[in-house]
Amino acid sequence: MEVSLPLERIAKVTNARAAARIETIQSLWSGYGQIVRVELQRGSGSDSDPTKVNSAIVKHVDPPDSRDHKYGWSGDVSHQRKLLSYENEARWYRNASQQCSDACRVPQLIGADASGSEARPNWLLVLEDLDASGFHLRRGSVNDAQLDACLDWLANFHAAFLFDSAEANVVLPVERFQLWPIGTYWHLKTRPDELAVMEDGPLKQAAAKIDATLNEARFQTLVHGDAKLANFCFATDDRVAAVDFQYVGGGCGMKDVAYLISSCFSDTECEAREQELLGSYFGRLKQALAARSDLDPDLFAAIETEWRAMYPIAWADFYRFLAGWSPGHWKMHGYSKRVAESVVESLA
Repeated sequence: MEVSLPLERIAKVTNARAAARIETIQSLWSGYGQIVRVELQRGSGSDSDPTKVNSAIVKHVDPPDSRDHKYGWSGDVSHQRKLLSYENEARWYRNASQQCSDACRVPQLIGADASGSEARPNWLLVLEDLDASGFHLRRGSVNDAQLDACLDWLANFHAAFLFDSAEANVVLPVERFQLWPIGTYWHLKTRPDELAVMEDGPLKQAAAKIDATLNEARFQTLVHGDAKLANFCFATDDRVAAVDFQYVGGGCGMKDVAYLISSCFSDTECEAREQELLGSYFGRLKQALAARSDLDPDLFAAIETEWRAMYPIAWADFYRFLAGWSPGHWKMHGYSKRVAESVVESLA
């Protein structure tokens, strides 16, 4: 059954003459709304100029009366996290997305609107249709060139917002743009229920130390926060753009890199290609940081040293989340377990 869409409100937010549904792309996680492609009619009633009719993507957040979750996580903590994540995404597009260059392409914001009550908010985000802009391909798996394009996107994204926390009077991007202080949807502070149900053992005991090690890294940036393969849109020449910024916020860039790689490969490939893929990412990060006139180029060696050490810690942190959230998840494979055990031992 097709869910209703506030077309008049969409037209008003985008200064269009009218808006019409083209197709529903997908439902939001746990039934919190929908993503829809719409047609925005820009011209007057007698104007047939096709350039004044264009498509856009609408993210319409309308939380359900009753909550459901694939893995059973439908309590108040989960509900509030979802609501805050949509507010965070709206702030990202309003305040920060303009800082992204073509090297870390994101959809442009066309219009946004919030209505409803605090208990039952209703949001609209109207965004550029990346399909119409040439990024019309989605990948269930990637070849080397396509994965390199995703790593290149992450490197340029992280470079755009990277800062040295040891620098005096540094203005944090999360404060400037009013985003999550800690990005990603799985970090420890936002997942107390999942931690509580974890099996007692060394990983659970080390959870707080793993989290603190990542949060206290000297070099921080904005992380995408959900940089899985499904959130990258490809052009035919393998350029990429990224979507879904609900969990963008502060953090070590290795969180995104580990999460992306985990979404692409099996355990044996993750292990065999670890150093190769990290080398690819850091090579691109070095190039991207060279364009930052406000950042000392001599810092790159220190950034790479610290972040390479953080890579297994970021991997162990996500494994910790899965151990409480979905213990049978396919990413809880042998490589992840070995990395987590090694990290726990090193932090003991």
